[in-house]
Amino acid sequence: MSAVTAEIAMKDHRLAPGQVPTTVIEILDAAEKAALVARIERLLAEHDATLVAHYYTSPELQELAEATGGYVSDSLDMARFGTECTSSTLVVAGVRFMGETAKILNPEKRVLMPDLAAECSLDLGCPADEFAAFCDQHPDRTVVVYANTSAAVKARSDWVVTSGIALELVRHLAEQGEKLIWAPDRHLGAYVQRETGADMLLWNGACVVHEAFKADGLKKLHAEHPDAMVLVHPESPLEVIAEADLVGSTTAMVKAVVELPARKFIVATDNGLFHKMKQAAPDKILLEAPIVGKGATCVSCAHCPWMAMNGLRNLARVLESGDNEIVIDEAIRERAVRPIRRLLDFAQRRQRAVLGNNDA
Repeated sequence: MSAVTAEIAMKDHRLAPGQVPTTVIEILDAAEKAALVARIERLLAEHDATLVAHYYTSPELQELAEATGGYVSDSLDMARFGTECTSSTLVVAGVRFMGETAKILNPEKRVLMPDLAAECSLDLGCPADEFAAFCDQHPDRTVVVYANTSAAVKARSDWVVTSGIALELVRHLAEQGEKLIWAPDRHLGAYVQRETGADMLLWNGACVVHEAFKADGLKKLHAEHPDAMVLVHPESPLEVIAEADLVGSTTAMVKAVVELPARKFIVATDNGLFHKMKQAAPDKILLEAPIVGKGATCVSCAHCPWMAMNGLRNLARVLESGDNEIVIDEAIRERAVRPIRRLLDFAQRRQRAVLGNNDA
């Protein structure tokens, strides 16, 4: 069975619109923001805590993380930072699998999150028990899962992979004659399969943000700005990827805006990344790639509703209460850390810095 046939034949694990929460952006006046920032700075110091924030969180959280000695990056690099920082508590502003990854790699630390309901559509679309049963049906295949998965799904895998090294790793496995199960993102999987020619059975999940980008709208916007370079995240549909000048992870996109000579960029990823891009390259012009939104007027509002659940208010509350701690069964954690370490060893042998050059 070909990878494409397998993808079509499998159950659709993409979330239905009713399963996706409404995006609610925290709005603060200047006085409340200043008071919250001062309160959080004090609480971080009192609780020996460090804030790490994902690129897709609000500018306020990203700025606070950097101002207090924390870190802003992609998911595995956030966890990597956690292994290096000396604080006993990590506060992870992002989505749940990021907090879990931090705990997997830093079991000795307390890991808190502003909101444990901040999920990821890729994670939710890959239930651990259903995925394990699927893997059991194909025992001859090596299991490769994306970082955007739960600890339990990682524990069932042979490899955890990031978008920054996916092509190289899958090409290596294909050269060894291995047949693969890929989960959970079907678009990233299809892109990797097309580029490598690997025998891949694709789990049928998708990111609700990146799947919303549409090739027709992107073509139209590019026609209006022919001098712009198009940057596309590989979780996007293949017809959107086909319009890209560069396909890359969040970190690769930031690097492209800084280093490429173009003055203008059309960017197809969560618009939370624009803050870091503007910080890194303030002289560049950034345009949001169009999506089909929930409302008739929403054509450029690509923002993860779960990422938006992170705010200064609930960050302050969790630091005061100690609630929302990430807890992982130790047996699961021990199994989940192995495929992550396998990826890191592979990257080291290839002299690749996978941490800080991935996604999610």
